[in-house]
Amino acid sequence: MRRLPVYLLLDTSGSMTGEPIEAVKNGVQVMISSLRQNPQAIETAFISIITFDSAARQVIPLTDLASFQMVDIKATGTTCLGDALKVVSTCIDNEVAKTTAEQKGDWKPLVFIMTDGIPTDDWQSGLEEFKKRKTAYTVACAAGNGADSNLLKQITENVVSLDTADSQSIAKFFSWVSASIGVTSTKVEDAGKEVTGIGELPPPPSELNIVT
Repeated sequence: MRRLPVYLLLDTSGSMTGEPIEAVKNGVQVMISSLRQNPQAIETAFISIITFDSAARQVIPLTDLASFQMVDIKATGTTCLGDALKVVSTCIDNEVAKTTAEQKGDWKPLVFIMTDGIPTDDWQSGLEEFKKRKTAYTVACAAGNGADSNLLKQITENVVSLDTADSQSIAKFFSWVSASIGVTSTKVEDAGKEVTGIGELPPPPSELNIVT
């Protein structure tokens, strides 16, 4: 079975304390519940969570939807986005099956990044590593006015922004991520084709602005 790997890179720095971090935890739970009701997603989508604050770590390895259990995450420290890009690069190398002469590998991974701030580490060296990996698409979300969408544009052309990092906006982001994973899993299952960009995804809700 060809899996559709999905990596969520979530900012857990100190500025996410309180409502934003709770909204992220709730958003992931709602996203998983919604994907479990999607027959294509339940077959193909595998989810991993990478958090980044003063360091980045993979808190949930690539896991099928039925077995996925969210872990508690806390907001503390700085914003090591570059470290997160290095971690996801290593995870893609180790977890995503490559196509060989004998068999088809996994589908290209989807990467969703959510941050409310500016990276505090050498994010460009992380980006150099990340750019060497093939993804179907990467979406970065600038949550609130503390994030720099122009900087995120250097990571991926698919950037969305939320005016505020409150629970309602963050919930809308995760429901859109859920819909996007659903559409992608249907496309790979039914048509055997990969989605390549934001134009093929469901239109984002009004709270999400596409950064052009």
